[in-house]
Amino acid sequence: MSDGATARGSATEREEARKTAEGLEHLSGFGNEHSSEAVPGALPVGRNSPQRAPLGLYAEQLSGSAFTEPRAENRRSWLYRIRPSAAHPSFTRTGNGALRSAPFTQTVPDPNRLRWNPLPDPDEGTDFLAGLWTLGGNGDVAQRSGMAVHLYHATASMRRVFSDADGELLIVPERGGLLLRTEFGMLHVEPGHVALIPRGVRFRVELLDETARGYVCENYGAAFRLPDLGPIGANGLANARDFRAPVAAYEDVEGPVEVVNKFCGNLWAATYDHSPLDVVAWHGNHVPYAYDLRRFNVMGTISYDHPDPSIFTVLTSPSDTPGLAGVDFVVFAPRWLVGEDTFRPPYFHRNVMSEYMGLIEGAYDAKAAGKGGFVPGGGSLHNMMSAHGPDRETFDRASAAELGPQKIDDGLAFMFETRWPVSLTPQAARAEHLQQGYDDVWRGLERHFRPLH
Repeated sequence: MSDGATARGSATEREEARKTAEGLEHLSGFGNEHSSEAVPGALPVGRNSPQRAPLGLYAEQLSGSAFTEPRAENRRSWLYRIRPSAAHPSFTRTGNGALRSAPFTQTVPDPNRLRWNPLPDPDEGTDFLAGLWTLGGNGDVAQRSGMAVHLYHATASMRRVFSDADGELLIVPERGGLLLRTEFGMLHVEPGHVALIPRGVRFRVELLDETARGYVCENYGAAFRLPDLGPIGANGLANARDFRAPVAAYEDVEGPVEVVNKFCGNLWAATYDHSPLDVVAWHGNHVPYAYDLRRFNVMGTISYDHPDPSIFTVLTSPSDTPGLAGVDFVVFAPRWLVGEDTFRPPYFHRNVMSEYMGLIEGAYDAKAAGKGGFVPGGGSLHNMMSAHGPDRETFDRASAAELGPQKIDDGLAFMFETRWPVSLTPQAARAEHLQQGYDDVWRGLERHFRPLH
């Protein structure tokens, strides 16, 4: 087939995928006990595993937590599928590409402030899995603790199916829409949305545009959940009702399908004789979700001072220490600034937590944009106790600004904040798109101290 024919075929596939994506229905709510069936009567009534499941299906439980964890923390779903997951051949090791996992020990943890430009464009035919590129992380994947920061870039839809036994995947698109076909059904995410694929759930990523690019947080630890609201009360931040779970949709496909499994840091592949996305009905709470970040209900000061960025937490993965997250996902969404006698950009800061920040669109109000700056698709890393804050240009402008109600609506940034330092992969430490001279953005912060006497 000629390249032109291939391109036309890809365009047709993208058009079909987009029509499918835009017509999807969904279930609402985060952490709910959802249930869904693609064929009426596929869900058994009154029991999970009857002697003969309806419609000749196989009943199977997918456990995302230990059986005996507290009910409020327990994650599991029952799947009713055409073939059980156990019906597959042996897996064999396959290449990891640019994907890496903890422990990250090939470089020395770096206290310097670092910033990267976007990933270079990938080769033609690069799918989501092949386009995953690991920046770094912490913890130990085999001990189910810590996290990893990945970026992705892709030019082709996946033909294969992927699952991650090591952790859940929080996908943050920056360029190009995605149709996620999962065991539970389909999700549609565009830049400005996020998708959460739980540990062990199989899925395939189809592109809705010619290229796709974005960020991924792989969370090895406790499953992401909504943060407690404390004195905020019963409402605010990310509202549970705004999360979208898929309705059941299945593939009844015979023929070879490559299935790739990430297990203890390595990729393993097997060729099935059928599609494993063959779940006809399901119920439970270990399910994929999508969320529109612009629905985040921003809280902030209506008197003075800039709140701590924890007030912008969308999802949190708690650790064994109360209030200390293995990883938080934080969004800087459109919001009003009204603080009186207040320096309004994020303040100068040294933090015991480590911060990786990315930009989805526009500009971030603490950093100058443009070439060589903080741009969409790029990212910055401020490891624990690394001093950071607004650059000189932002400081000068904000210090002299005439204060009045100000709407921040020209940018959408986010942060993966984690309890441990993020150690880099060698490819991130030596990347051509690693910016040189990032420290220079703070040059020229002059001495203004003037003793009264």
